[in-house]
Amino acid sequence: MATAPELFNAAAETMRAMRESDVPAVVAIERAAYQFPWSEGIFRDCLRVGYTCRVAASGKDIAGYGVMSLGAGEAHILNLCVGEAFRCRGLGKRLLTLLIERAAAAGMKEAFLEVRPSNTAAIRLYLAHGFEQVGVRRGYYQAVGGREDAAVLRLGLRAARSRPG
Repeated sequence: MATAPELFNAAAETMRAMRESDVPAVVAIERAAYQFPWSEGIFRDCLRVGYTCRVAASGKDIAGYGVMSLGAGEAHILNLCVGEAFRCRGLGKRLLTLLIERAAAAGMKEAFLEVRPSNTAAIRLYLAHGFEQVGVRRGYYQAVGGREDAAVLRLGLRAARSRPG
C-alpha cells in the first residue's frame, strides 16, 4: 500500500478554493498539527463570511490549507498548515505565495500574521518569504500550563494584477 506522500502527486497538485466538503479533511490536518486546533465551526465560519480559504489538493486528498482575511488595505493570514506527511516538499511555501499573491491582487498594501515563537519551521518559512517581526502579542495563544506569546510578522505587498484562483 502506498503512503500518503507517494499518493500525492506534486505534478497533479491543485491550489483551489476550499469547499464545504473539504472541511472535515482540513479539520483532521488541523487536529493532527496543533494541540489547540481550530474547530470545524471556525473553518465553516471563515468560508461563510468570505475569507480567502485555499487548499492544496490532489484528487480527493487535501494536503494543506490556508485562510486569510482582507480589509482596510491589510491581509491577515489566519491559518496556514500542511499535513505532516506532506511537509518539507515546498507545499507551505506554495500556499503562502498563493495567499500573498491574492492579497496583492486585491490591492492590499501589507500582510500580517501571528506565529508561536516555538514554531520554528513556520518562522523560517515566513522570514524566508520576506516577513519581518514587528511586535509581540503577550499571552496570545493557549498553551499547556498557561499562555504563549505570538510574534507578529509583517510583509509589505506590491500591487499585482488580479488573477483567478
